[in-house]
Amino acid sequence: MTLTPGLRAQLLIMVERGDTAAKVGSGDVPVLATPRVLALAEQATVQAVTGALEPGQTSVGTKVVLEHLAASPVGTHVEITAELTEVDGRRLVFTFTARDRHTTVAAGTIERVVVDRGRFLAKLHR
Repeated sequence: MTLTPGLRAQLLIMVERGDTAAKVGSGDVPVLATPRVLALAEQATVQAVTGALEPGQTSVGTKVVLEHLAASPVGTHVEITAELTEVDGRRLVFTFTARDRHTTVAAGTIERVVVDRGRFLAKLHR
């Protein structure tokens, strides 16, 4: 498999207390927290390209645009879909949406860069 636009992944979650703004500290209400939406969207982008990367490669996030459009209380099922829409050398651009049964909860784009895992980690220990 190669990195080509159209690669996609979906996650389905049920919002739990640990996912809420009140629990993660990004607010004081019991609804799906924006940082959790981002983490789930990034998880979907990683899953979308896992089988297409060369051995020893990984991708790291570099840019995010996220619109959190609707609240999702505890117990709501939310589906997060990420699709690779652009490949520009090592740069990957994804669009994502998070939807419940009734509406779009969040949408945006995530950019990631393909890196050699070993070299990337080696730079951390300078």
